[in-house]
Amino acid sequence: MRKTRRQKRSFRRIKWIGLVLAVIILIVVGGYAALHQKSSVHEIGDTNHAITHVMIMGVDSRKDDVGRSDTLMVTSIDQTAEKAALLSIPRDTRVAIDGHGYDKINHAYAYGGHELTQKSLETLLGVPMDHYIIIDTKAFERIIDAIGGVDINVEKRMHYEDPWDDNGGLVIDLYPGEQHMDGKKAIQYVRYRDGEGDIGRIGRQQKFMKAVMAQVLSPEILPRLPDIVKEVSSAVKTDMSVTELLSFAKQMKTFQANGLETQMVPGQPAYHKDISYWIPDITDVRELMASELGLTLTDAAEQEAQEAEDKYDADLPKDLKLLAHKTSGGTKLTDQKKDEDDTPMKPEEISVMVINSSGIDGAGAEVAAALQKKGFIISGVENGRTSSNPTTTITTSTRNTDVFYGMPFACVIKDGGSSNQAVVNIGRDYHKTGK
Repeated sequence: MRKTRRQKRSFRRIKWIGLVLAVIILIVVGGYAALHQKSSVHEIGDTNHAITHVMIMGVDSRKDDVGRSDTLMVTSIDQTAEKAALLSIPRDTRVAIDGHGYDKINHAYAYGGHELTQKSLETLLGVPMDHYIIIDTKAFERIIDAIGGVDINVEKRMHYEDPWDDNGGLVIDLYPGEQHMDGKKAIQYVRYRDGEGDIGRIGRQQKFMKAVMAQVLSPEILPRLPDIVKEVSSAVKTDMSVTELLSFAKQMKTFQANGLETQMVPGQPAYHKDISYWIPDITDVRELMASELGLTLTDAAEQEAQEAEDKYDADLPKDLKLLAHKTSGGTKLTDQKKDEDDTPMKPEEISVMVINSSGIDGAGAEVAAALQKKGFIISGVENGRTSSNPTTTITTSTRNTDVFYGMPFACVIKDGGSSNQAVVNIGRDYHKTGK
C-alpha cells in the first residue's frame, strides 16, 4: 500500500515536471503548441497535414481592472511536417470585436475575456484557435527569476518612462551590451517603447523568447524545477491537458531543430485622432500563415480573404491617417544594427512615436502634424493618461539631439534610444495652437 502511494506521488511529480517544462516553453517562449488538434484537415491549404493553432496571451491585469492583452501571439504547429511558426499580433491591431465595432485587439480581453479575443483573432486570421494559454504579465518577473534569469545582448541605450503605469510609473534604464537579466530587468527590455512603437517591442519580445528557450533547454534548469512549479501553477491559465503538454514536451527538440519562423502581422501604422492603430493586410497575413508552414491557400480561402479585406477597408474611418508604406509578406524581426558614425541623421530618416500625456484632446495629432511638416516619419500616436511629469520631452540618441532643436512647442531633449528613432512624450506644459 505504501509502495502504491509512493508510486502515485512520484507519478504526480513527473506529471508536474513535464507540465512545467512544457508550459514554461509555451508561455515564456511563446513559440510552440500542443500536438493534438480538433480537426484533421486544416482549411488554409490542400493538405492532410495535422495543424494546430494556439493563442498565447500576456495579460496586463490591474487593480479594479480586468486588464488588456499586452502580448498576443499565435503558434501554428504542423505535426505531420514537424514544423512550427510564430505570428505576433501588434496590440494596436484594428479588428472587428463582436458587439463593440472596430477597436484595438488588446481591448477585446477587457470586453469579453479570452473568449472574445479568440473570436476576434479567428475573424482576422480565418483559422480556428484550438487552444489558448494566458499568463499574467505580473508573474513574468517571478518566472524569469525562477529559471535563473537570461542572457541578452541589449542592442542600444534604452531609456523610457511610462508615467501612467499603475505601479507608480515605469522607468526603463538599460545600457547596450551583453548582460544577464533577472525578472525586473527582463520586463524592462520587453516593454521598452521607442520610435518603432509596438513593432520594435515585438522584435525585442521575439529575441527575448529565443534567449529564454536556450535557458530552459539547459541542464541547469532541472534543480530549479520546484521553484518554477510554484510560479507556473498560479500564473498560467489554459484549456490544454497535461497529456497534451507532455506530448509537446517530448517533441520540443525536434521542432527546435527544424527551426521556428517568427513573423508579425503585415500591415501599416496609422492613427485616428490621438489613437494609434496597426492596420492589417488580411490577404497577406492569411497567405503568410500558410506559407510559413510550406502550404498555400485554397481558392476558397483566397476568395474569403479578399472578401474580408474588402469589407475591412470599406469600414476604415475616412479621416484615418496612414503613416507608412504597407508591408507585404510579413515583417522579419531582426536585431537592430549599431550606429556606424555620429553624423546627425535627416528628419526623414527618423521614426517618431508621439505619446499624448498632456490631458489635452488632439494634442498628439497636432504634434504629429508639426513633426511631419518638418520631415519626420511618424510611427504612431498614442493617447495616455495625464503625466505626472509636467514637461514635454523628446528622447533620442545623442547623435540626433540637434535635429530636434527648434520645435514649435516647449520641450526638453533627452539622450536615449537608437539614432533612427525618437519618442515625444507630451506633458502638461503643452499648449494647443488652435490652428
